[in-house]
Amino acid sequence: MNNQNYSLLQLPPKVEYALVALLEIASQTDSKRPVTVAEITTRHPIPERYLEQILATLRRGGLLKSMRGAKGGYVLAREPHAISLLEIVKLIEGEQKVRDDADPVTLEMKLIRENWQKVDFASQSFLENYSLEELTRQRDLHLQQSSMYYI
Repeated sequence: MNNQNYSLLQLPPKVEYALVALLEIASQTDSKRPVTVAEITTRHPIPERYLEQILATLRRGGLLKSMRGAKGGYVLAREPHAISLLEIVKLIEGEQKVRDDADPVTLEMKLIRENWQKVDFASQSFLENYSLEELTRQRDLHLQQSSMYYI
């Protein structure tokens, strides 16, 4: 099986759109300039109404502040280093309930579930320790490298 075409963990579009929007907003953290929905949808193919719903969820969850008026838009409610990717995923996707099955019927089922839990824990641990600031830095580095000219 070709591992490049297969993934156990799918990135839901709603989470991807939330991360893209947060990256755009985080890029203005130093200037404290609010970012509008229109600015985000101009740069990224995200349906405007859908993005508005996502941003409202992020605002209600305490990650964004909205500013009204002609110079309004969204700003981060906290510094990017204080926002983990896990927090974003949980806010957008909701808390995932752990399946409360009866005890596994067989030893094989028990081993499979234990290992699956290890994979789940590892992915949550990674997302918990990876901040919006780190993702922003990584994006900025890629943008800087792609804009270099070679003679």
